[in-house]
Amino acid sequence: MELGLVQTQRQTLSPQMIQNMEVLQMPAQELLEHVQAVLQENPVLELQEHYDPPEAGDDLRRRLEWLEAADPQNGPYHRQDWEGGDPLEGRAAAQDGRETLYAHLLAQLDGLALDGETAACARALAASLDRNGWLEEGLSTLARELGCPPETAERALAAVQSLDPAGVGARSLSECLLLQLARSRPEDRLAQRIAQSHLDELAKGRYGAIARALGAGQEQVRRACGVIRSLEPRPGRAFAAGWEGPVYITPDVVVTRAAGRLEAQPNERFFPALSVSPYYARLLRESGDAQVRDYLGGKLRQAQWLIQAVDQRRATLMACVGCLLEAQEEFFRLGPGHLKPLTMAQAARRMGVHESTVSRAVNGKYLQCAMGTYPLSFFFSRRLGAEEGGGAACADRARALIKELIAQEDKGRPLSDEKLCRLMARQGCALSRRTVAKYRDELGIPAASGRRAEL
Repeated sequence: MELGLVQTQRQTLSPQMIQNMEVLQMPAQELLEHVQAVLQENPVLELQEHYDPPEAGDDLRRRLEWLEAADPQNGPYHRQDWEGGDPLEGRAAAQDGRETLYAHLLAQLDGLALDGETAACARALAASLDRNGWLEEGLSTLARELGCPPETAERALAAVQSLDPAGVGARSLSECLLLQLARSRPEDRLAQRIAQSHLDELAKGRYGAIARALGAGQEQVRRACGVIRSLEPRPGRAFAAGWEGPVYITPDVVVTRAAGRLEAQPNERFFPALSVSPYYARLLRESGDAQVRDYLGGKLRQAQWLIQAVDQRRATLMACVGCLLEAQEEFFRLGPGHLKPLTMAQAARRMGVHESTVSRAVNGKYLQCAMGTYPLSFFFSRRLGAEEGGGAACADRARALIKELIAQEDKGRPLSDEKLCRLMARQGCALSRRTVAKYRDELGIPAASGRRAEL
């Protein structure tokens, strides 16, 4: 047995490096919760008061006004943000202030002249409706569970179905539509017959088949189908859901356009700046107690590491967004359908970092622009069509092109998936037929047979 020395190199991650990676990967809300937890137990770390000079306020107002005008989805958040207070307070109050479907039905049931057993059963049925206002569970099953006779359950259901909104308490789509037609157009027998027996043909646009089956003119059938399409298949969705609250997304970065140029800014108005407490820093320098110095020294290092990790997270995130602005400029100027193929490995090479760094920076982060709020991962997609000829399109462009071609097709002779393949290849997006069919299904567009409108 021989003894010898072998020299090797091994990378060891320091606690500070581990913390930097963890902070980089945290979404905005998780990072805020982490900072608040550290603030509770570290007296050396404190919040730094924000001060926006007048010119900075003018610049921010200009950016927010531009976003309000260009993005109605997010406009209310920006207005509340500028006016002060909780930027989500107005929206939450509006959501919480809406009446639930059950409360709406209960108020109406109290005004009906029902006997005690029927009224109790009707209230139980109203509580059993799903969020769309439908009664999914069988009436006989519910009657057994409630311990009431079937005829009482039938009377109770009839009472619920007589309430507002029309269609509530339906047990199927057909019944929901028929309940609405019975109130709004009781004389339209043709629409009622279609809603009762020909919804599949209506969904496929087969007006000729409906006309032949019912012995009616095709123009009459088209008008009746138009009436049915104007109805509400889910009458309960206009009401608040009593069991869940709204979910909000805080964007990490806001992209605006100023003087024809795209600019990105970190969204720091929802996140407090951090600093080291001058009082405890002075106490550390002046204290002669070794235990105090050891305690404050450890807390000072923890505070400095966290501040450095947050700053590094911000710098890495903005570098990643800068890379996206350069690579996806067409999207930010023209909107969906103009994304270019971009992988995290390509972005990492442009930034001069490892691919895992980009992955951590993108994880759970959101970007807000004129088109709306998107996860950063949305802007990364692989190149499609390499095996079919090297088309330079990505999934976003492929879906947009499919929608565009189908919107322009002859509805009497809709495009098959094979024909879509050929047309897309001519426009530089060469995909297999199976891939085209997959994207068409993701868009909720039926196959050619389901899009054919009979003349």
